[in-house]
Amino acid sequence: MTLPPLKQRFAELIAAPSVSCTQAHWDQTNRPVIDLLAGWLGDLGFDPIRTVTHFTGRTAIIILFITLTVTPARRITGWNPLIKVRRLIGLFAFFYATIHFLIYAVFDRELSLAGLGEDIAKRPWITVGFTVFLILLTLAITSPQAMVRRLGKRWQTLHRLIYVAAGLAVLHFTWAQKKDIRLPLIYAAVLAVILASRLALRPRKAVRREM
Repeated sequence: MTLPPLKQRFAELIAAPSVSCTQAHWDQTNRPVIDLLAGWLGDLGFDPIRTVTHFTGRTAIIILFITLTVTPARRITGWNPLIKVRRLIGLFAFFYATIHFLIYAVFDRELSLAGLGEDIAKRPWITVGFTVFLILLTLAITSPQAMVRRLGKRWQTLHRLIYVAAGLAVLHFTWAQKKDIRLPLIYAAVLAVILASRLALRPRKAVRREM
């Protein structure tokens, strides 16, 4: 749909009632202006909910990747203080994943537990995405130092699930795109490079122990 000329759009904005006042008889709210702008953005194909959903999802994956690069970067640079920020970066990934999930749950499914359950059960990309969210939730809950001490050796085993979360996150992204999967394939390639670098830079003793 073609938008009206710029002059006409300005005229419509000026004509739209938008007086905000604490006194009820003067207050006109800004809703007409908001509706007008939303209509124009919609005509341009801009879907704010979809845009924010995709942004938060991609950001969560990117931060998850950054979390996985901390150890290789530390081994390459020898700068041990890097390890201190790894947990914080991981929590940022969980934060964006939570926002991503809440946008879907609130605006797409309107907090309907039945609708959420149906999507998780019947839509593979939702199933995978929800699995990633549960993994990140588990890692976030067990990230405090008190949980590290409580779980002991099991903590490290549990937190290796971050590799599973990263792989499933890329799969979720790929499935959700449906048609154009060029960007998800780039993400998959980046993840492969990160995992290869982690494997290549592992201490020899750790490798021998696993062999």
